[in-house]
Amino acid sequence: MYLACSNKYHHKEMSKTKITINNNGSVKDDGDFEIVDVNGNAYGLQGRTIVSLCRCSRSANKPFCDGSHKGHFEHEAIAFDLPPKKV
Repeated sequence: MYLACSNKYHHKEMSKTKITINNNGSVKDDGDFEIVDVNGNAYGLQGRTIVSLCRCSRSANKPFCDGSHKGHFEHEAIAFDLPPKKV
């Protein structure tokens, strides 16, 4: 995170954010984060530090999960290593 201060930018240490890919469901974001739309406008999270984001495309409250995936979305979330970053 960068903060403007007298036309210079200073790095501010942010707390760690944990993102959990849930089996057969949402992506859980837990920590210090901001969610913005394509125009950079922030969603009003009303002080929440944990939210679940939809990844099944069924939610009526996108980008947030509303539980519509139950019984309609299957994915076993098992971590793996990405291939090396291309340079």
